[in-house]
Amino acid sequence: MNLEGQTCLVTGSSRGIGRGIAEDLAARGADVVVNYRSSAAEAQAVVESIEDEGGRAVAAQADVSDFEEVQAMREEVVDAFGPVDVLVNNAGITVDKKFEHMTREDWDAVIDVNLGGVYNCTKTFFDDIKESRHGRLINISSVVGQQGNYGQANYATTKSGLFGFTRTIALEMASSGSTANCIAPGFVETDMLEEVPERVQEKILREIPLDRFATVEDICGIVSFVASEESSYMTGQVIGVNGGMEW
Repeated sequence: MNLEGQTCLVTGSSRGIGRGIAEDLAARGADVVVNYRSSAAEAQAVVESIEDEGGRAVAAQADVSDFEEVQAMREEVVDAFGPVDVLVNNAGITVDKKFEHMTREDWDAVIDVNLGGVYNCTKTFFDDIKESRHGRLINISSVVGQQGNYGQANYATTKSGLFGFTRTIALEMASSGSTANCIAPGFVETDMLEEVPERVQEKILREIPLDRFATVEDICGIVSFVASEESSYMTGQVIGVNGGMEW
């Protein structure tokens, strides 16, 4: 899975799954753009980690829910590495509440980032990806988009919405040879999972046939495969990486 010569942008990659994806893509030879909204120091730490291993990376600030900021980010990316070949739409937020207590503001906040941000980034970099010899759009969804989850009506809606979006973009890009795929991780050992009460974690674990939560590395390898030439005949797919959970 050699990615030398490829420019990869990973949104929301200053920490967690996004950071792991950025570092793994760089380890395989890609030039990587580490996007962040407000965590400048953390994003720079990712860049330094990549550079320490001999890779090339830059940090690029943009709130993905702001179309103008995303467009400005593209100018920075092109100046640094040229047009984007691989876009990983990873940025996302949660505002968890039972639906009966969920306000319109709670709903809109998650929709604006998790779906609006995907629109803004895909729209901004669409021509780059379509015209690339090795164009890849990779949307990071969730098993929650497949199963639903108590207290996450807004989040589940955004993550399931990515399925239809990915399939449609795959059809529209197919004539150029570029691909669009969606990766739906299960529950991953990140800061977000640590915030879940232990009794709830135990309940979730009982539903995972492999009897463990995913590591960030479990997700990164799949993303790098989808970004690589080896996946060139796969498009419009939703890839579940969930330890065998039913959906």
